[in-house]
Amino acid sequence: MSGRAEEWVFAGADLRARLFNPPSGRGSDLLVTFRPRLDGAAGFDRPEPVRRFLRRDWSHLYLQSRVNDWYLNAETEAFADRLRSLTEGFAYRVAIGFSMGGYAALRFSRALRLDHLVAVSPQVSLAASVAPFENRYPEAADFDRELGDLARHGWHDLAGTVLYDPFRRLDRLHAEAIGLLFPRLDFARMVFGGHPATTVLRETVGFGAVQDLILERRAGRSEILALHRRHREHAPSYWSECAAACARHGRPEVERAALACQAALAAG
Repeated sequence: MSGRAEEWVFAGADLRARLFNPPSGRGSDLLVTFRPRLDGAAGFDRPEPVRRFLRRDWSHLYLQSRVNDWYLNAETEAFADRLRSLTEGFAYRVAIGFSMGGYAALRFSRALRLDHLVAVSPQVSLAASVAPFENRYPEAADFDRELGDLARHGWHDLAGTVLYDPFRRLDRLHAEAIGLLFPRLDFARMVFGGHPATTVLRETVGFGAVQDLILERRAGRSEILALHRRHREHAPSYWSECAAACARHGRPEVERAALACQAALAAG
């Protein structure tokens, strides 16, 4: 950490928040990130800062939930209260969230006082009454609709960009529902980006390219789409997603061409 300070600002049994490079006074910039959904065993991880932001003297707040409860549990309201008091003195607050982390960024957007959001393939809810099309997550049966209601808890004037692959049907439906609740958000259709929709960027220039746009306060729909379009043909996942979409829509010739492009990239 090169001598930079860090501290737990919330250390519960289910939710935790760690602040890197706490501000010395009012007027600093804040990056907020969220741990996404876990594929393996539950538990807390050892947080690491996004050093690209610390080098620019930003503070970084890292949030995590112990299990895949979508940040909804007995500590959620106290967690939101702590975030609300913590973020008051910052001049500019931006959040990045992937999938479950993107949902959490929307859920806590009011408490975090967010000025800007980049959400990658987020969900509007797991509640069957809100998102009846969602069938991917076994924990959906325990999703607390009231505690997780974005209409009640989100910041409806939130600005930012939601990234999603329109050929991923469930992600598209979530994005459309989110747009009804957050009318100021822009939506970047990352065609064949997969889930999460930044897979093409991860395979080519890395997500740091988006982080640089955030640092420059240029992380809008057009800038992020331009990155995706510039690099997509060099990403194997782009062609595999294209092939899968063509298979679903009965386009065998295009499917074969996409698979050939994927194989050529894999061969180097």
